[in-house]
Amino acid sequence: MIEIDIRHRVGALEMRVAFRSEGPVTALFGASGAGKTTLLNLIAGLATPDSGRIAVVGETLVDREKNINLPSRKRRIGYVFQDARLFPHLTVRQNLLFGRWLARLPLADAEVERILALLDLAPLLKRRPAHLSGGEKQRVALGRALLASPRLLLMDEPLASLDGDRKDDILTHLEAVRDTIGIPIIYVSHARDEVERLASHIAMIGKGELTAFGHVNDVLRKSSGQEH
Repeated sequence: MIEIDIRHRVGALEMRVAFRSEGPVTALFGASGAGKTTLLNLIAGLATPDSGRIAVVGETLVDREKNINLPSRKRRIGYVFQDARLFPHLTVRQNLLFGRWLARLPLADAEVERILALLDLAPLLKRRPAHLSGGEKQRVALGRALLASPRLLLMDEPLASLDGDRKDDILTHLEAVRDTIGIPIIYVSHARDEVERLASHIAMIGKGELTAFGHVNDVLRKSSGQEH
Protein backbone atom coordinates (compact mmCIF):
# COMPACT_ATOMS: atom_id res chain seq x y z
CA MET A 1 0.00 0.00 0.00
CA ILE A 2 1.30 3.41 -1.02
CA GLU A 3 -0.62 6.46 0.26
CA ILE A 4 0.14 9.96 -0.99
CA ASP A 5 -1.73 13.15 -0.19
CA ILE A 6 0.53 16.18 -0.55
CA ARG A 7 0.70 19.80 -1.55
CA HIS A 8 4.03 21.28 -2.49
CA ARG A 9 5.32 24.28 -4.37
CA VAL A 10 8.55 24.07 -6.36
CA GLY A 11 9.37 27.14 -8.43
CA ALA A 12 6.23 28.12 -10.32
CA LEU A 13 4.76 24.62 -10.05
CA GLU A 14 2.02 24.14 -7.47
CA MET A 15 1.67 20.41 -6.79
CA ARG A 16 -1.52 18.77 -5.50
CA VAL A 17 -1.38 14.97 -5.65
CA ALA A 18 -3.45 12.43 -3.71
CA PHE A 19 -3.87 8.71 -4.44
CA ARG A 20 -3.67 5.28 -2.82
CA SER A 21 -2.24 2.31 -4.70
CA GLU A 22 -1.94 -1.38 -3.88
CA GLY A 23 -0.53 -2.43 -7.25
CA PRO A 24 2.89 -4.04 -7.69
CA VAL A 25 3.95 -1.26 -10.10
CA THR A 26 2.44 2.22 -10.03
CA ALA A 27 3.44 4.43 -12.94
CA LEU A 28 3.70 8.21 -12.69
CA PHE A 29 2.94 9.27 -16.24
CA GLY A 30 3.07 12.70 -17.77
CA ALA A 31 5.06 15.21 -19.78
CA SER A 32 8.47 16.48 -18.75
CA GLY A 33 8.18 19.15 -16.07
CA ALA A 34 4.86 17.84 -14.72
CA GLY A 35 6.32 17.14 -11.27
CA LYS A 36 6.94 13.38 -11.46
CA THR A 37 10.55 13.46 -10.28
CA THR A 38 9.69 15.99 -7.58
CA LEU A 39 7.08 13.56 -6.25
CA LEU A 40 9.68 10.75 -6.17
CA ASN A 41 12.05 13.01 -4.23
CA LEU A 42 9.29 13.77 -1.71
CA ILE A 43 8.69 10.04 -1.22
CA ALA A 44 12.41 9.34 -0.88
CA GLY A 45 12.90 12.09 1.69
CA LEU A 46 15.15 14.20 -0.53
CA ALA A 47 12.60 17.01 -0.17
CA THR A 48 9.75 17.67 2.25
CA PRO A 49 6.20 18.52 1.14
CA ASP A 50 4.75 21.83 2.27
CA SER A 51 1.74 19.95 3.65
CA GLY A 52 0.24 16.49 3.64
CA ARG A 53 1.17 12.89 4.27
CA ILE A 54 3.05 9.98 2.64
CA ALA A 55 2.86 6.40 3.93
CA VAL A 56 4.33 3.15 2.59
CA VAL A 57 3.36 -0.37 3.66
CA GLY A 58 1.53 0.97 6.69
CA GLU A 59 4.30 3.24 7.98
CA THR A 60 4.02 7.01 7.83
CA LEU A 61 7.10 8.53 6.23
CA VAL A 62 5.99 12.14 6.48
CA ASP A 63 2.97 13.83 8.03
CA ARG A 64 3.34 17.59 8.31
CA GLU A 65 0.32 17.96 10.58
CA LYS A 66 1.75 15.44 13.08
CA ASN A 67 5.33 16.69 12.66
CA ILE A 68 6.54 13.31 11.34
CA ASN A 69 9.38 13.35 8.82
CA LEU A 70 11.61 10.26 8.68
CA PRO A 71 15.10 10.97 7.32
CA SER A 72 15.78 9.38 3.95
CA ARG A 73 18.26 6.87 5.41
CA LYS A 74 15.51 5.39 7.59
CA ARG A 75 12.84 5.08 4.90
CA ARG A 76 14.17 1.86 3.32
CA ILE A 77 13.58 3.10 -0.19
CA GLY A 78 15.65 2.09 -3.21
CA TYR A 79 16.10 4.76 -5.88
CA VAL A 80 17.19 4.05 -9.47
CA PHE A 81 18.00 7.20 -11.43
CA GLN A 82 18.04 7.79 -15.17
CA ASP A 83 21.86 7.99 -15.24
CA ALA A 84 22.59 4.92 -12.99
CA ARG A 85 24.99 6.90 -10.71
CA LEU A 86 27.43 4.04 -10.13
CA PHE A 87 30.73 4.67 -8.36
CA PRO A 88 33.23 4.79 -11.25
CA HIS A 89 36.26 3.71 -9.16
CA LEU A 90 34.52 0.56 -7.87
CA THR A 91 33.90 -2.72 -9.65
CA VAL A 92 30.39 -3.95 -10.24
CA ARG A 93 30.79 -6.32 -7.29
CA GLN A 94 31.86 -3.44 -5.03
CA ASN A 95 28.99 -1.24 -6.24
CA LEU A 96 26.54 -4.04 -5.44
CA LEU A 97 28.07 -4.71 -2.03
CA PHE A 98 27.73 -1.02 -1.21
CA GLY A 99 23.99 -1.45 -1.61
CA ARG A 100 24.04 -4.41 0.75
CA TRP A 101 26.15 -2.44 3.24
CA LEU A 102 23.48 0.30 3.27
CA ALA A 103 20.72 -2.17 4.15
CA ARG A 104 19.14 -1.83 7.58
CA LEU A 105 18.08 -5.47 7.21
CA PRO A 106 20.90 -7.13 5.20
CA LEU A 107 19.84 -9.87 2.82
CA ALA A 108 20.91 -13.47 3.30
CA ASP A 109 23.58 -14.77 0.91
CA ALA A 110 21.01 -16.93 -0.89
CA GLU A 111 18.83 -13.90 -1.58
CA VAL A 112 21.83 -11.95 -2.87
CA GLU A 113 22.63 -14.78 -5.28
CA ARG A 114 19.00 -14.89 -6.41
CA ILE A 115 19.05 -11.18 -7.28
CA LEU A 116 22.38 -11.52 -9.12
CA ALA A 117 20.94 -14.37 -11.17
CA LEU A 118 17.66 -12.57 -11.81
CA LEU A 119 19.50 -9.57 -13.28
CA ASP A 120 22.22 -11.65 -14.97
CA LEU A 121 24.96 -9.75 -13.14
CA ALA A 122 27.50 -12.53 -12.53
CA PRO A 123 29.39 -11.94 -15.83
CA LEU A 124 29.81 -8.26 -14.95
CA LEU A 125 31.14 -8.48 -11.40
CA LYS A 126 34.80 -7.74 -12.15
CA ARG A 127 34.17 -4.85 -14.53
CA ARG A 128 34.10 -1.15 -13.76
CA PRO A 129 31.27 1.14 -14.91
CA ALA A 130 33.35 2.64 -17.73
CA HIS A 131 33.34 -0.78 -19.40
CA LEU A 132 29.57 -1.32 -19.18
CA SER A 133 26.87 -0.54 -21.72
CA GLY A 134 24.01 1.73 -20.74
CA GLY A 135 21.73 -1.25 -20.20
CA GLU A 136 24.32 -3.05 -18.09
CA LYS A 137 24.78 0.03 -15.92
CA GLN A 138 21.04 0.17 -15.27
CA ARG A 139 20.95 -3.52 -14.32
CA VAL A 140 23.77 -2.90 -11.84
CA ALA A 141 21.99 0.18 -10.44
CA LEU A 142 18.82 -1.88 -10.03
CA GLY A 143 20.77 -4.68 -8.32
CA ARG A 144 22.42 -2.22 -5.94
CA ALA A 145 19.03 -0.78 -5.01
CA LEU A 146 17.56 -4.25 -4.40
CA LEU A 147 20.53 -5.36 -2.28
CA ALA A 148 19.81 -2.45 0.05
CA SER A 149 16.70 -4.45 1.09
CA PRO A 150 14.13 -1.73 0.32
CA ARG A 151 10.43 -1.92 1.05
CA LEU A 152 9.74 0.35 -1.93
CA LEU A 153 11.62 0.88 -5.20
CA LEU A 154 11.56 4.23 -7.02
CA MET A 155 12.60 4.34 -10.67
CA ASP A 156 13.00 7.66 -12.48
CA GLU A 157 12.88 7.10 -16.25
CA PRO A 158 15.60 4.41 -16.15
CA LEU A 159 15.22 3.61 -19.86
CA ALA A 160 15.19 7.14 -21.26
CA SER A 161 18.77 7.03 -22.59
CA LEU A 162 18.68 3.48 -24.00
CA ASP A 163 18.14 2.32 -27.55
CA GLY A 164 15.45 -0.19 -28.55
CA ASP A 165 17.32 -3.48 -27.94
CA ARG A 166 18.81 -2.40 -24.61
CA LYS A 167 15.48 -0.96 -23.55
CA ASP A 168 13.71 -4.25 -24.27
CA ASP A 169 16.38 -6.15 -22.32
CA ILE A 170 15.91 -3.97 -19.23
CA LEU A 171 12.13 -4.21 -19.49
CA THR A 172 12.45 -8.00 -19.43
CA HIS A 173 14.53 -7.82 -16.26
CA LEU A 174 12.12 -5.34 -14.68
CA GLU A 175 9.24 -7.69 -15.38
CA ALA A 176 11.19 -10.45 -13.62
CA VAL A 177 11.78 -8.21 -10.59
CA ARG A 178 8.09 -7.24 -10.53
CA ASP A 179 6.93 -10.84 -10.70
CA THR A 180 9.38 -12.48 -8.28
CA ILE A 181 10.80 -10.01 -5.74
CA GLY A 182 7.51 -8.67 -4.38
CA ILE A 183 8.64 -5.10 -3.67
CA PRO A 184 6.21 -2.35 -4.76
CA ILE A 185 7.60 -0.08 -7.45
CA ILE A 186 6.82 3.51 -8.40
CA TYR A 187 7.95 3.97 -11.98
CA VAL A 188 8.27 7.37 -13.65
CA SER A 189 7.95 7.55 -17.42
CA HIS A 190 6.47 9.50 -20.29
CA ALA A 191 6.71 6.46 -22.59
CA ARG A 192 3.34 4.79 -22.97
CA ASP A 193 4.77 1.44 -24.14
CA GLU A 194 6.84 1.07 -20.94
CA VAL A 195 3.87 1.88 -18.75
CA GLU A 196 1.55 -0.53 -20.54
CA ARG A 197 4.10 -3.33 -20.25
CA LEU A 198 5.14 -2.87 -16.62
CA ALA A 199 2.49 -1.08 -14.59
CA SER A 200 -0.66 -2.29 -12.90
CA HIS A 201 -1.83 1.19 -11.86
CA ILE A 202 -1.15 4.64 -13.22
CA ALA A 203 -1.21 8.16 -11.82
CA MET A 204 -1.48 10.74 -14.58
CA ILE A 205 0.33 13.94 -13.59
CA GLY A 206 -0.21 17.20 -15.43
CA LYS A 207 1.33 20.51 -14.33
CA GLY A 208 1.72 19.26 -10.77
CA GLU A 209 -1.80 17.88 -10.38
CA LEU A 210 -3.24 14.39 -10.44
CA THR A 211 -5.48 14.27 -13.50
CA ALA A 212 -6.42 10.57 -13.35
CA PHE A 213 -5.66 7.43 -11.35
CA GLY A 214 -6.64 3.79 -11.70
CA HIS A 215 -5.83 0.52 -13.45
CA VAL A 216 -3.43 1.25 -16.28
CA ASN A 217 -5.57 -0.09 -19.14
CA ASP A 218 -8.67 1.78 -17.99
CA VAL A 219 -6.90 5.12 -17.56
CA LEU A 220 -4.93 4.95 -20.81
CA ARG A 221 -8.02 3.89 -22.76
CA LYS A 222 -9.99 6.87 -21.41
CA SER A 223 -7.04 9.16 -22.08
CA SER A 224 -6.82 7.95 -25.69
CA GLY A 225 -10.56 8.47 -26.14
CA GLN A 226 -10.33 12.03 -24.87
CA GLU A 227 -7.46 12.77 -27.27
CA HIS A 228 -9.71 11.82 -30.20
